[in-house]
Amino acid sequence: MIKLKTALTTLALAGSIAAVSSPAMARDTINIVGSSTVYPFATVVAERFGRNTDFPTPKLESTGSGGGLQLFCQGVGTQHPDITNASRRMKKSEFDMCQKNGVKEITEVRIGADGIVIARSNKADKLDLSLEQVFLALAKEVPDPDGGDKLVANPYNNWSEIDSSLPDLEISVMGPPPTSGTRDAFVELAMEGGCKKFDMIAQMEDENENKFKSVCHSMREDGPFIEAGENDNLIVQRLAQDADTLGVFGYSFLMENTGQIQAVTVDAVEPTPENISSDKYPIARSLWFYVKKAHVGVVPGIEQYVAEFTKESTWGDNGYLIDVGLIPAPRNERMKIAKNVKELNSMTGNEL
Repeated sequence: MIKLKTALTTLALAGSIAAVSSPAMARDTINIVGSSTVYPFATVVAERFGRNTDFPTPKLESTGSGGGLQLFCQGVGTQHPDITNASRRMKKSEFDMCQKNGVKEITEVRIGADGIVIARSNKADKLDLSLEQVFLALAKEVPDPDGGDKLVANPYNNWSEIDSSLPDLEISVMGPPPTSGTRDAFVELAMEGGCKKFDMIAQMEDENENKFKSVCHSMREDGPFIEAGENDNLIVQRLAQDADTLGVFGYSFLMENTGQIQAVTVDAVEPTPENISSDKYPIARSLWFYVKKAHVGVVPGIEQYVAEFTKESTWGDNGYLIDVGLIPAPRNERMKIAKNVKELNSMTGNEL
């Protein structure tokens, strides 16, 4: 009798776990996680979707691109997110993690472009920084300023120590944490771009790529670079109060706060829509979201939400996302992406 009772208890427990894991236990609200940069765009789409359809407004959470993909790739089932936003493309390692955990079919959507902005208070003077100066200010190790062919712990405390034409102010830059796609793009485009200006480091790329990446991508941890979490609005608030601090975030946050902050030009180029879409601005990147195909038809409204996001009146040249800072992809590319999304075609991993 005791054995039978134990067996029944075990069976009931297994059944309850299966029920929690099963996508058949549907939610009625779409669950979206991921990039803080894509979050404002997705929020506007979600609110319109909730207002103009019979489906509930999707639930959005700003976790950062890496954090969102980690959650998204954990498995299939309504305890896992349906969509994740990203301010960089999914990595091959993340795709492999998804596959390992049973998230086999994923539809990739490139929604447009965005620039990464270095900004400061409107109360401060205008400032231009080169990629080389950005690297020297924020890298963990830099070429020895006393000469020689070696790297040393970053000795620079003031901008003027890097270049006498820069302000005599302490280096103080707020930016996103390592889980953020903005951080990934910033180190790849800005830090690595500046890093390559030094021949001794550029040579490492062919000789020892891992060492090259480590040198170029490692941010200093001794105070001048301040990790500010995933909430870019907190950086904007700090800049508005502190004219000596700079901040790193997506172009959309600059657009939303032009009354308080201004962009630092990078290599004498302003982060305008034209300069970002034409790749003239040095720190520009694409924005994405990923759809878990196994949840389509289980959680109601996913197909309809995706269709709303990829309408010309949403993401096109005159779409409503322009008002919140999205820089559209070229029209012919949008048409291809919209067709791919409508058919919910799955990634193969070869794209990455």
